[in-house]
Amino acid sequence: QDKEFASVMTNTLGISILKLVINFPLPIIFALLLNEVRFTRFKKIVQTISYLPHFLSWVVLGGLLTSWMSETGLFNEILMNLGLIKQGKTYLAYPEYFWPIVIVSDLWKELGWNAIIYLAAIAGIDQEMYEAARVDGASRFRQIISITLPSIAGTITILFILAVGGLLNSNFDQIFVLWNQLNAERSQVIDIFVYSVALRNGRYSYGTAIGLFKSVVIVYVFLPKDAVKVKL
Repeated sequence: QDKEFASVMTNTLGISILKLVINFPLPIIFALLLNEVRFTRFKKIVQTISYLPHFLSWVVLGGLLTSWMSETGLFNEILMNLGLIKQGKTYLAYPEYFWPIVIVSDLWKELGWNAIIYLAAIAGIDQEMYEAARVDGASRFRQIISITLPSIAGTITILFILAVGGLLNSNFDQIFVLWNQLNAERSQVIDIFVYSVALRNGRYSYGTAIGLFKSVVIVYVFLPKDAVKVKL
């Protein structure tokens, strides 16, 4: 019945689903491409550079993004030098830019780190299968489709289930450092709403109820429908 419910749920599910659709498969693709690199030194350099942002907190990255996205920041300087825009703008002050910024920044921070588990799974594949495929004339792309992907399908499935289980969690740290009153229309997710209601307005019981709502939804979605029978 809360007037903010529709907006909060739209933002939460919108950001989470976009992250699932865009940011979940890209580490798989990145791991597959990185595995095909034969120049070991270059491969290690790329892998190291890609997962270094994971070790920086969102407080640090949020400060960098806020600076880069300001009217006189790095992003505007690049676009103006390329002739794509004539005047800079503070992108975090515009609600319509918030979702893309969140998706891209999350991908930048976690792409390399999320690819590690897929690289580990790929490393465990029996190399004799690739040798047999090469003898049969299979191209490298065909080897990926017929050997690599089926071999890591179990890992992909488990991580996908875990990702779906966190759809109502929109990464509070990330959104909190990028959130402001100007972009609140598109940035107020459940976690931010709980923070605003409970910690800023002192409505602790209501904040607890909102947190419980998240748990109830996840349990309802994933619990087998015949596991609980309610007698009226």
